[in-house]
Amino acid sequence: MANPQDYTVGWICALTTEFVAAQAFLDEEHEDPREVAQNDNNNYALGRIGSHNIVIAVLPDGKYGTAVAAAVARDMLGSFPNIRIGLLVGIGGGAPSPNRDIRLGDIVVSSRDGGKGGVFQYDFGKTIQNQSFQETGFLDQPPMVLRTAVSALKGRYELKGHRLNDDVEMALQNIKKRRKYSRPPSSSDRLYRSDITHPSNSSECCSMVCSDDSSHTVVRAERDEEDDYPAIHYGLIASTNQLMKDALMRDKLAAEKGVLCFEMEAAGLMNHFPCLVIRGICDYSDSHKNKEWQGFAAMVAAAYAKDLLRQIPPNKVEAERRIGEVLSSIGMTLNDGQETLIVTKVIVETVRSNQHVAKVKEWLSPPDSSTNANRARQLRHEGTGEWFLNSAAFREWETGSRRHLWLYGLPGCGKTVLSTTILDHLMNIDDHITLDFFFDFSDTTKQTVDGMLRSLAFQLYKLEVDSSRELDGLFKSHRDGRDQPTTKTLLGCLYTMLRGPVKIFLVLDALDESTARVELRHWIKDVISTPDLGHVRLIATGRPEAEFQREIPPLIGKDNCLLLDKDAINADIRSYVMARLEQSPEFAKWASFPSVLEQIRNEIGSKPDGMFRWAACQLDSLETCLDREGSAG
Repeated sequence: MANPQDYTVGWICALTTEFVAAQAFLDEEHEDPREVAQNDNNNYALGRIGSHNIVIAVLPDGKYGTAVAAAVARDMLGSFPNIRIGLLVGIGGGAPSPNRDIRLGDIVVSSRDGGKGGVFQYDFGKTIQNQSFQETGFLDQPPMVLRTAVSALKGRYELKGHRLNDDVEMALQNIKKRRKYSRPPSSSDRLYRSDITHPSNSSECCSMVCSDDSSHTVVRAERDEEDDYPAIHYGLIASTNQLMKDALMRDKLAAEKGVLCFEMEAAGLMNHFPCLVIRGICDYSDSHKNKEWQGFAAMVAAAYAKDLLRQIPPNKVEAERRIGEVLSSIGMTLNDGQETLIVTKVIVETVRSNQHVAKVKEWLSPPDSSTNANRARQLRHEGTGEWFLNSAAFREWETGSRRHLWLYGLPGCGKTVLSTTILDHLMNIDDHITLDFFFDFSDTTKQTVDGMLRSLAFQLYKLEVDSSRELDGLFKSHRDGRDQPTTKTLLGCLYTMLRGPVKIFLVLDALDESTARVELRHWIKDVISTPDLGHVRLIATGRPEAEFQREIPPLIGKDNCLLLDKDAINADIRSYVMARLEQSPEFAKWASFPSVLEQIRNEIGSKPDGMFRWAACQLDSLETCLDREGSAG
């Protein structure tokens, strides 16, 4: 097992795609660490590049933003105390301008601009409200050893060019899914005019709905043999908690601040995990975003990071102070008169210890809905619920044309299974927060509005800077957790936490399993009717009981109340039955009797009448049968 004391370079990725790319460039892979700090929630890959021992961490799946990145860095430093330099490597959205010919697959490296740090933090919330931005600050710079290496590498590239494309080709041999990480065709690199937007209600590709007409795109000259591809750009990277998908605001920030790239993690690191930010450009920060270039962009960014580390002698890294030692002095003095933020919201989030989070969790005692979701996932086969994700109603809800949906069906028809399909789909989208709660007849903690409020508040607490402050304040006002808040107090706290610029998707499963239905209906009505919560979108499921049938349609509109499609559910059940018969070890004993398996498949697959639970129970019972007679009975 690897010794955590041996690692001096920390490398942080936001996405699994970036994590895979980083590992592909390791010269040598190491075993897992011998041990990590008790409260460390990170997943690591260890290895060597040149003479440097590298620890690579990735943000939790489905999570994003400055606060999450800060938490990952905090845990990394707790488990690997010898880390002395940091890299934040991955993908970003480009900000091309007349002065900067930025294209897909290019690289942007954070670099000083006008005497300021290379990362610019701004408040995206102001962007949405006023079509202007509020400057939050220019964040601190990476260590001198990294800045010196950037300068040296820049000179080498100007003199001799680079071999990043060759490096990517070699690294691709280490990846099974090479197509995902290979360079897409140049024809897919289209920069649309800023006034051409992708239709919000369309999930089709740009070539289908935005056209390739030259009048819609910016005509750019071919790069000649003196131009590097990918090109490396050095300058300002803008960082915030919200995905940039606005070409007009992109152009404004590029023109007024010289921004070259937009991303969502660097502002969480720069003042307390001094690092260099390296971004491969995968889109143009506009409404035409797609994932086609993400794999290749991650690869070129990782290739540059590896080349950079080769520039740095190991003794130069050893000469740097440990980042943990540097932290004690951050926030006390300004460096050379820079407009450095001394205290930011992100720092407030980051310095909050794991022990404090544990105390808040113990005090709040939020019910854990993940147990319900995980049980339902066991009933899912690949493709289950895809019919709903592909439906017009869901696509319109996801893009904002519909704000709320109520999905209803009879007991056991698979509503909770469908909820997990929706939840997992939403977790893979980057531009929002997803919250969930599963009501449950069998668990008293998951039947009340109070339990729901505690769960939702704690989910937000782990994600949002401002939200953390609100709940921390409530904790402190209740004698540091010695007193319990009332439901009314929790209600007010959660309303405040839900307010903000970030879009929130809320999935509530099994409303009918709540024992406090009157309170629950009032709460749903308040969320729907409160103007400050217009960014909260709700999907709720439940049985079509009279009180819900009576009150929900007037709130959200009859067209947004959907009876689950029995035929589609039956198709899901048939797929589930087939997969269970093929994959379950208990049914392997019938492999030599295909007629028995066929009989089970036909009997259960043809009679569910939309009842997922019935089919699952029948299979559970059949698994325990010891002979053919028992299965026939």
